[in-house]
Amino acid sequence: MQINDRVVLITGGKRIGAVIAAELAARGADVALSYGRSRDEAEQTAATVRAAGRRAFVRQADVTKPADCEALVAETVAALDRLDILVNMASVYRRKPFDELTPEDWDADLAVDLKAAFLCARAAVPHMRKGGGGRIVNFADWVAASGRPRYTGYVPYYVAKAGVIALTEVLALELAADQILVNAIAPGPIVAPPGTTAEEMKSVEQATPLGRWGGELEIAKAVIGLVETDFITGETIRVDGGRHIK
Repeated sequence: MQINDRVVLITGGKRIGAVIAAELAARGADVALSYGRSRDEAEQTAATVRAAGRRAFVRQADVTKPADCEALVAETVAALDRLDILVNMASVYRRKPFDELTPEDWDADLAVDLKAAFLCARAAVPHMRKGGGGRIVNFADWVAASGRPRYTGYVPYYVAKAGVIALTEVLALELAADQILVNAIAPGPIVAPPGTTAEEMKSVEQATPLGRWGGELEIAKAVIGLVETDFITGETIRVDGGRHIK
């Protein structure tokens, strides 16, 4: 799929999402962005898209709710005329020991990390069909893509991201006849979370075969590749500097 003159919806407009939006806009895409609480960051990303000469649309949405996902997609199409590409980035990453987990924690984390991707895809697919095809890019995690947990305290997160991989595969099969290609990206050490110490950053570098953090642009490159391909579907691509092989 050519990116020029396509419309992309990204659920998340800061940090990595902001770079993805900028790179797609630079290649001629119009960009819609949803946000939960980070309105300022989403608006800044939209300004970057407009500075590249492309249209941008920003909307607050709780992507764990079907009605919000339907409205987000409908308003994106109303504002930008179509929808070709969905990038499901909404995610929550928090550590909580197993003995402290509640059913409410479980439901809340899986709703953001897994259910939201299904709901947004469900809302987007009819519009992609009208356009003759589309691309859906989900976000998993390098640990889940490696097939085994490595860190304690992330039970709902790991289960959800493993579910994203399964969702990606089954949607790729379900939607293949519609020429809607569905793939996932499993990031590794891309950008350090806020509060990461110098010692922690060095430890990650030492555990990564390429010896460094990847940076947001590497994820944007992967998204672009999965949008432009016409024959890759149902795959989860690790972007982790070889972290999974060490």
